[in-house]
Amino acid sequence: MTAVLLVAHGSSDPRAAAATRALTRAVAAQRPGLDVRCAFLDHAGPRPGDQLFAFQRLGHAGAVVVPLLLTNAFHGRFDLPAVLEQAREDGLGMDVTTTDVLGAGTPALLLSALRRLLPPVSYDGVALVAAGTRDDLARHSVDVAASALGASLGVPCLAAYASGSPVTGAVAVEALRARGCSRIAVSSYFLAPGKLHDLVVDSALSAGALSPVAPPLGANLDVARLVMSRIGAFGLLRAA
Repeated sequence: MTAVLLVAHGSSDPRAAAATRALTRAVAAQRPGLDVRCAFLDHAGPRPGDQLFAFQRLGHAGAVVVPLLLTNAFHGRFDLPAVLEQAREDGLGMDVTTTDVLGAGTPALLLSALRRLLPPVSYDGVALVAAGTRDDLARHSVDVAASALGASLGVPCLAAYASGSPVTGAVAVEALRARGCSRIAVSSYFLAPGKLHDLVVDSALSAGALSPVAPPLGANLDVARLVMSRIGAFGLLRAA
């Protein structure tokens, strides 16, 4: 039987780990009997290697690793592969396959989750707030997601970042105002709450964005289904 490991970056904010564990339970509910666990690259535990060795001791034939990341930046391209390589060097013998990050290709299920979580307020523009990164391609993927979300909602939508970009929440709100928007909602391109989420949301609110704002994606059913679709795209659960 194949097991599933959801790997998040991790945060010093305990709300982030709680959200990741809630998503893990939501994914497990999609496939009763499937062994689904979570791990963290930093801060909270357990670590990915520990969980993979636990799977191996239980006799699982292999494991599917799903990066709980919305962009394929440094953590997805370097940190996670390094952790998995270290596990192999430490004696991990089971087959391990890693799926795409959740945001790759701006999937329909992700857009659906973002739409569902928008608060029931009247708006004519949306700021899609994200953590941010210095990786240009990763930031571009968030900009693409913002454009796709705006197109699905029929209003302008701009990305805003907590770090790695001069486009803060306030800058995005002001840019939307310059495009004629007067009531700007905030959508959260985060999987879990934390300090960066609070920072960019506060910035958007300081410029007059509407309150309440959308919560992070968390354990939304569409996100759980997206995780399962990432796994299913590889045909990796036929034996589960």
